[in-house]
Amino acid sequence: MRNLTKNPAVSVIIPTYNRGWILREAIDSVRSQEFSDYELIVVDDGSTDDTRAILGSYGRDIIVLRQPNQGVSAARNRGIAESRAQLVALLDSDDLWLPQKLTRQVAFFISNPAALICQTEETWVRNGVRVNPKKRHHKFSGMIFEPSLALCLVSPSAVMIRRALFDTVGLFDESLPACEDYDLWLRVSRRYPVFLIDEPLIIKRGGHEDQLSKAAGLDKYRIQALTKIVKSGQLSESQTRAAVQTLKEKCAIFANGCRKRGREDEAEYYEELAGKYQETEF
Repeated sequence: MRNLTKNPAVSVIIPTYNRGWILREAIDSVRSQEFSDYELIVVDDGSTDDTRAILGSYGRDIIVLRQPNQGVSAARNRGIAESRAQLVALLDSDDLWLPQKLTRQVAFFISNPAALICQTEETWVRNGVRVNPKKRHHKFSGMIFEPSLALCLVSPSAVMIRRALFDTVGLFDESLPACEDYDLWLRVSRRYPVFLIDEPLIIKRGGHEDQLSKAAGLDKYRIQALTKIVKSGQLSESQTRAAVQTLKEKCAIFANGCRKRGREDEAEYYEELAGKYQETEF
């Protein structure tokens, strides 16, 4: 139940859209946390399934925000805007937390008052079967900007963030239908360390049809995020070189895929985009 006289230590935010088949497990994994000083905000992003009834069954134990379908970024941003704690934890509605997750991260922030963001390790489950991440998915602790360029090395369900960080780097980009987390973590990691608690405290579940990271052509949105951060003028010279190199590689791969599918105009666009960035510029 929300206590209106005292701000909680942590605000937990779950965005959801038509995930009635799995949503209750995510909510219950929060309610089973050892750490109890939190508020749980679920943002229903225009669901048309049984999500409303499921959320209603929790009564005042959770805070429900509803909005027309606007995408996961808008849902997360709405939850962040209406939350009250100085620490914010995100949970995707298809993932789970182990009971010690909040306890470990709150303790980390108490011991490291200058830290702005930390994440935990995770266990991967695909279609109900545990799988081992590949070497390229290995998580690092500290200044992770350059290792994060090739692919996203931060999981939304694994992070806890000091609210002040959003004031500095902004929220999720609502114009991106996917890779919105990749975009945010680049903006964060180009300036601040992302710390890792080397303990698997979340279960990251995948393989289902409505998973955003399963969608085709995700590099299109990574290219958009890379272009944006290169143009921002906020990167150091070495960061710019690394980001441009990754941008050119992704443009080449994506253009090649477009040509194979007969999308010549799209292929030319990405080839021209890559050509705009020459090493001599840096």
